[in-house]
Formats: sequence, structure tokens, C-alpha cells
Amino acid sequence: MPPTSEDPSSAEHWLGVVRDKAAAIRFGSVQIIVHDGRVTQVEAIEKTRIASNVAEFSARKPQPFKRPSL
Repeated sequence: MPPTSEDPSSAEHWLGVVRDKAAAIRFGSVQIIVHDGRVTQVEAIEKTRIASNVAEFSARKPQPFKRPSL
């Protein structure tokens, strides 16, 4: 019997899971785990971007490394 869209092992099902996870994150990745040629897991990792003031960062001069005294 061929898999139906409700069957968790069907391509339509896991592709829907991938689409949902990708749509739910702004920055990050969606990883598909495969065992024996079948998709068994879909993972989403979301990154949080912290905005920085680029002009302020580039204006700072690097500080020389100071060795700790023994």
C-alpha cells in the first residue's frame, strides 16, 4: 500500500514539517535526519541576531595583549 499524506513516513508529511519549521524561524537552520533512506527526524535551530553598531565597533582600536604578571 503506498503512503498517504497522513502517513508520517510520506514525503508530503515530512516536507510539510520542514516547511513549517523553516517558516517559524527568522535566522537558523532546519536539518533533516535520515536513517536507512527514510527521514526519521527534522530539527530546527533558531539563532538570535544581536544588532551591533558597526561604526562604533570599527572605530575602536585594538588593545595590545598584556601578559599577566607571575
